[in-house]
Amino acid sequence: MADSHYGRPRRPARRREIADEVSDELEFHIEMRTREYIARGMNPADARDRALARFGDLAYVRKTCREIGRRKDDDMRRREYFGELRQDIGFALRQLVANPGFSLVAIVTLALGIGATTAIFSAVNAVVFRPLPIADPARLVFVNEAWRGQPSDVSAGNFVDMMAAQTAFERAAAIQYASFNVSDGDNPERVIGARVTHGFFDLFGVAPSIGRVFRPDEDQPGSEFVVILSHRLWTRRFAADKSIVGRDVRIGGRPYRAVGVMPAEFDLTSDAEELWVPMAFTPERKAMHDEHYLTVPARLRDGVTREQAEEQLKTIATTLRERFPRDNAELAFRVLPFTETFVGEDRNRLLVMLGAVGLVLLIACGNIANLLLARGATRSRELAIRAALGAGRGRIVRQLLTESLVLAMVAGAVGLALAWWTTGTLVALAPPGVPRLDQTSIDTTVLAFALGLSVLSSLVFGLAPALRSARAGVSDTLKEGGRGQAGSGGRDWLRSVLIATEVALAVLLLVGAGLLIRSAIELTRVRPGFNPAGVLTARMTLPAAEYRDSTRAVAAFERLAEEIERIPGVTATALASQVPMGPGGNGNGLIPDGKPFDLKYAVNARLRIVSPGIFKTLEIPILRGREFDARDRRGAQKVMIVSQTLAGALFPGQDALGRRVACCEPGPDGKPDYKMIVGIAGDMRGRALAAPPPPDFYLPIAQVPAEAWDWNQRTMYIVTRATSGDAMAPLPHLRSVVAAIDPDVPLFNVRTMEERMTESVAGARFNTLLLSLLGAIGLALSAIGIYGVIAYFVTQRTSEIGVRVALGATRSDVIRLVLRQAAAPIALGLAAGLLASLAATRALASQLVGVERSDPITLASVISVLAVTASLAAFIPARRAAGVDPTRALHTT
Repeated sequence: MADSHYGRPRRPARRREIADEVSDELEFHIEMRTREYIARGMNPADARDRALARFGDLAYVRKTCREIGRRKDDDMRRREYFGELRQDIGFALRQLVANPGFSLVAIVTLALGIGATTAIFSAVNAVVFRPLPIADPARLVFVNEAWRGQPSDVSAGNFVDMMAAQTAFERAAAIQYASFNVSDGDNPERVIGARVTHGFFDLFGVAPSIGRVFRPDEDQPGSEFVVILSHRLWTRRFAADKSIVGRDVRIGGRPYRAVGVMPAEFDLTSDAEELWVPMAFTPERKAMHDEHYLTVPARLRDGVTREQAEEQLKTIATTLRERFPRDNAELAFRVLPFTETFVGEDRNRLLVMLGAVGLVLLIACGNIANLLLARGATRSRELAIRAALGAGRGRIVRQLLTESLVLAMVAGAVGLALAWWTTGTLVALAPPGVPRLDQTSIDTTVLAFALGLSVLSSLVFGLAPALRSARAGVSDTLKEGGRGQAGSGGRDWLRSVLIATEVALAVLLLVGAGLLIRSAIELTRVRPGFNPAGVLTARMTLPAAEYRDSTRAVAAFERLAEEIERIPGVTATALASQVPMGPGGNGNGLIPDGKPFDLKYAVNARLRIVSPGIFKTLEIPILRGREFDARDRRGAQKVMIVSQTLAGALFPGQDALGRRVACCEPGPDGKPDYKMIVGIAGDMRGRALAAPPPPDFYLPIAQVPAEAWDWNQRTMYIVTRATSGDAMAPLPHLRSVVAAIDPDVPLFNVRTMEERMTESVAGARFNTLLLSLLGAIGLALSAIGIYGVIAYFVTQRTSEIGVRVALGATRSDVIRLVLRQAAAPIALGLAAGLLASLAATRALASQLVGVERSDPITLASVISVLAVTASLAAFIPARRAAGVDPTRALHTT
């Protein structure tokens, strides 16, 4: 029964206006004063004038009294409202305690939805929404080159000329990402870093926590041996020793003076660069317009838009095409938003997950709304009595919404604890390389989100049941003796809508999960083009200071390959500048013999510098021709091997074997540098199994142009195939061999080829796992919701079912009756969900491999699973209804 405050007479729908009250009161006092003066012998007119004069400025008095009245009325209303709110909250808490079964089911269901949504939002907040710790990131952009519509890095010559001609940018910098051997102390380490131009740190508006940034004179050839450390490297390798500033650090075989340490917030990602050295362009590099290896961030001038900057760069690109027609024949610049580019595809993936988990929360809200509708029916007599005692419809709605809010806040607290517990697991399971994902935390923004989500959820699941309960007729309900509101022959459209909505949302989730599962299955069928079993890859870089001469670098690599061949348990070994499923790579334009030496005839391909034996080691088939061997030395006929895809692109419809191909850069004599194709290799997947095989060409290590060693920074992969099948078995021997050649050279990026393949699909597997889990939860919640509604329907129509059975209805008749009650909303939900999924799955298009968004197998499977699950959920209460004892059922009438 309700607390005593529900019997308080309700306030009139509209109180008299305060202004009228004030006017009446003033008029009363004036009238009484007038009568007093008349009693003293004054005539009525003079008496009224005298009374008005005693009040002074009547307009001012009236205005003041009205303002005082309004304030007092507002204060009274406010006190009354908060007093009632405290009572409502107390009553709601007592209701939760008094109904433990309902409370537990509702809290767990809602906490699951709120917790999952909050956990995903915490990741989205860290990666997408949280502002970057740099000055005014909205004005930061990336400037890229584009070649035939494909993005490309910027050449040094184009960067220098662009900066001399542009006026749209306040400042810009050039970055060349690299890795460095840090070898001071006993443990050499390979560290990701970057060469940057002067002003790089000023561009981001971040000052060092210790020391200083580079001076302009240090960004010059011969003066560039200074370094700035990241906070992460400073802490990990140098134990946060502040005295490191001013000391020398041995990098790449020579000392660099440490001049500063950046703050922790500048460590934007877990795999970002950990040290910076000056770019120090030489005059030759400034004049080079062909080699594209620079990333260019820039800051727009105040008031300049990205579109205006891009328009100006179009003019500059036209000029550069005219000045350098061979290198810039198809040059175009693009200006991209910094933040969006920084986050990349991870933004879309996380937002898709946030949308999916939001669907789970909506399904949970639908379940609780159904529970509240059923509970409202059992409380109909109680609510009718309150209305009879004077509680208005709005007052009842407010009380019921308060109960929903208290329920949501308790569930929100439990969900927040669940989110805190699962966030670490979410980050651990996520694929590597997602920017700032390691910074995911339950901060004030996430807390505010969870609070807002709880409040919004209370309205979503509580408003319709509250309005339904408040609309019940007092006299009819009391006459029915408290049997509830739902004895309407089962024609409850609101519950049917909730069932249809839950089914439609479950279809959306399951279609997305099904498409990703189908895509994952297709990935397992992809042939990588090589055999990963038993293959180990490890990367190494020769220091530029000691191996500036390319012949010395080649000799060191060849000696290394010979030594590795002697390692016991290694059946095959080779060196390669790039390996499958590995990062990076250099692209080159190739011009087939018979075409003019012009960039417009170039075919872009990925260069792989390899030693003889790479095809045997990786078991890449040679379809025609031969592998590299001892004949392919410096001074001999220049040769290359091309992939099947590249052979078709260079010589469509022709045999590429024995044909000549030139790189876009001419030889030392200024003439095309032709190489003969001596082999055609099978296609091999590049950076990921999901990506199509790129056009590859292979050059023997001994014939690589000297400048190519500057491109790849004298970095090669060691690739071995173990006899035993244990790919990691040769690793200790590899370390010993490398240390014998140069003790300052560390091995890094050590992976088995099977690990690389696993990592290449880590993002797809994570998305599939998470969306499948959410789909399963959504399916279970939908089934529970259908079961609950049909069970409630059976309970409400027990008497009717008993009559039907008494009149001769069979068990089959009763089951069909109950199933028909569920069939229409389930069918409507399936149809609506199917139509919605055809539009919603556009967000997954970029993540699908070998599967269309409208894949009929997936759609048919989802519809079948949901139809069967929904039917089973409805059949259980239907079967129970078929067993109703008509005698007992009629006694309850």
